[in-house]
Amino acid sequence: MHDEKQWLSVIGIGEEGLNELSAPARKLISSAEFIIGGHRQLAMIPNSTQEKIPWPSPISSLVEKLEKFRGRQTCVLATGDPLSFGIGSTLSRIFSMAEMQIIPSLSASTLICARKGWPHNDADFISLHGRPISTLETFLRPKGKLIILSNDGQTPSIVAEFLTTRGYGASDITVFEHMNGTKERCFAGEASSWKHEPGVAFNTIAVDLQCTDIKALKTRAPGLPDNAFIHDGQITKREVRAATLSILEPFPGALLWDIGAGSGSIGIEWMRTDHRCQAIAIEENPQRAMNIATNVTQLGVPNLRIINGKAPSVLSKLPPPDAIFIGGGITTKGMLTKCWASLKTGGCLVANVMTIEGEAIVSKHQKKLGGDLTRISISNLYNIGAKQAWRPSIPITQWKVQKPIPSARRHR
Repeated sequence: MHDEKQWLSVIGIGEEGLNELSAPARKLISSAEFIIGGHRQLAMIPNSTQEKIPWPSPISSLVEKLEKFRGRQTCVLATGDPLSFGIGSTLSRIFSMAEMQIIPSLSASTLICARKGWPHNDADFISLHGRPISTLETFLRPKGKLIILSNDGQTPSIVAEFLTTRGYGASDITVFEHMNGTKERCFAGEASSWKHEPGVAFNTIAVDLQCTDIKALKTRAPGLPDNAFIHDGQITKREVRAATLSILEPFPGALLWDIGAGSGSIGIEWMRTDHRCQAIAIEENPQRAMNIATNVTQLGVPNLRIINGKAPSVLSKLPPPDAIFIGGGITTKGMLTKCWASLKTGGCLVANVMTIEGEAIVSKHQKKLGGDLTRISISNLYNIGAKQAWRPSIPITQWKVQKPIPSARRHR
């Protein structure tokens, strides 16, 4: 239902253009003073006195343009569902729904599920448009189903090669073009033997995952093997890492600061728990920072941000975190004070230390701020000639403390 205060409309258009739109959607287009869209979409609009504006470049400049049109009837044309990896997601974060309305067409994921007979909740929906192929890594699992928005006509071949190198070469790939239109077509094949030539740039890929290499299996649950990471020995060991992630309590959309990141293992596994999790790894050593960059690509979290610098001095310019992990540098002057001041209310801080000096700092602040102290001792089996024995690692003292939410805010 249109409200006169809603000057901005975002309308999704499918393969068949204006003919498939509802009457209200067509009315919004015909009554708009400004129409913004891609060249293909603008070509669908009949001759009129309306001002037609192609997508600006970079796309971020669209917001500046729309601000100038505020209060004047403006229509943005998008493909399919504007909120499905589309411009609607960006605009809804900036403009209130009191001044904007969104009218979607069928999304690519809806059409793929209908073609394949897949329940929506069984499939992961991913976009590779402008994103690296490593984005797929955390979605790989036996018998999984992927719906992938391609970057271009080459994407199906790139996906097939990626799956093959990751032990999923037996996966079935189906590529759909011009879905729900008169030119719709699809072609399919197995990843390891993919021979199809590139098709049209605008395509969507359906993948029925089949794993043929047990060594390729990587869980999203914390505790990947240490050898899954490139490191120089400075890494939070597997068992301690799993315990640390459990008390950091990641949740979708949460931001973690991983300070003294070493190999980046804590930040990487934080982001692997959910694709909406975010992390910033702060590491002073340049070689270790390079190792983190390799690890984030290999383990499927290319959006993890790496800061090659010394904490706490580099922390001031970073967005406030929901959680902080201090794996190194806790004895640096002002470290804990700066971290505590930066942490969002309700957030948690976790520090792992193994030295007497580190324990002294933790003990001092624990008495002031509270929280839980835990001693973690791990022993691993090793060989002594023809016999075996347990070798204990250096015990880890772990401190977790949550930042209180002021009572005035808690009762709002």
